[in-house]
Amino acid sequence: MNLIDRYIFRSVLFTCLAAVGVFTFIVLVPNVLRDTLVYVLSGQLSLVMFVRLVLTLTPYAVTLALPMGLLTGILLTLGRLSADNEIIAMRSVGLSLARLGRPILLLAALCAAAALYCNFEAMPRARVDYERKFAAAVAANPLRIIVPKTFITRFSNCVIYVNEKEGSVMKDVWLWKLDSQKRVRTLIHAESGYVEYDETAFELIVTLTQARVENRDEKRPESFVESPNVATFGKIEAARLPLDGYFGHGGVRVKQEWFTLGQLEAERTRLAAITPPPEQAKQFGRDRMKVELIYQDKINTALAVFSFALIGIPLGIKVSRRETSANFGVALLIIFSYYLLTMAVKALDRHPEYRPDLLLWVPNLILIGFGVWLFRRIEKK
Repeated sequence: MNLIDRYIFRSVLFTCLAAVGVFTFIVLVPNVLRDTLVYVLSGQLSLVMFVRLVLTLTPYAVTLALPMGLLTGILLTLGRLSADNEIIAMRSVGLSLARLGRPILLLAALCAAAALYCNFEAMPRARVDYERKFAAAVAANPLRIIVPKTFITRFSNCVIYVNEKEGSVMKDVWLWKLDSQKRVRTLIHAESGYVEYDETAFELIVTLTQARVENRDEKRPESFVESPNVATFGKIEAARLPLDGYFGHGGVRVKQEWFTLGQLEAERTRLAAITPPPEQAKQFGRDRMKVELIYQDKINTALAVFSFALIGIPLGIKVSRRETSANFGVALLIIFSYYLLTMAVKALDRHPEYRPDLLLWVPNLILIGFGVWLFRRIEKK
């Protein structure tokens, strides 16, 4: 690397680090607060544990922030260099746009490799570790899982809302029991009640007093053509809430999106070896396509780091403005368009016949093609 390469590399690197830091904060805070805020406010999670959870989830946030941060950093840096006429000075001594972009593309390639590792290894492990620590902190005092004035929706078979709660005693309790399709099967409203923890069964037992129970049609619970069966009870054991369903088996609810590379490969191999019966072929095809989409999405998210850099170099020079807001707006427009198109492709996961796993490459190919076209257009001027 000569002096100019090092100068451009350092300028882009430090700006990108700052931009990635900002986007990481934007991604990280809502995710953590969504899960933990009510527990922090209720005293179930200490501030020390909250900070540990934030740090644990950081690799997950960096995975999402890296493409956006790199593009923003490139646009800001090149926009400044162009506005200060430094780009003109470099090109006047015979340096082509491709030559000026070489250190930036090198940085983008390194970031893409880092993103690939994060997507397949660091992010899944961080997400599972976060869920494990969160579950352990909440399970240490399971009675506090039920937080007043909050809809508790993480149980698989019911939703519960408590207006007031002191210790294990609850007042103005609403409980909705759900069927396998998440439809309300039974509605219970009670003046008061209490909750107990069965350590052996690892579940909460909700007992209600002065309760009104409304049972809906088992086959058509959403139909109100017929009046539901209504009964009142002085005291009733309303529900047993398994904590395995709340936290997931083994204390962690692991989604397929959190699989590591080895786990995804094993799942792909397992599904490929199965020959489903004809009546299950359609659903099986959807399940297999979902795993394939996750696999391809991790690769494409890493490739997007390089694609954004490729389009950011000529665009940053073309914008040629010192104003941060202008370059930042351009970055947001590109990012929004890319993720909107990606989400549209992912929505086809229930239609494997359209091959959304292959269509997922289209947004990146569009960015790469647009970047090459911009390179050539600027070189001709």
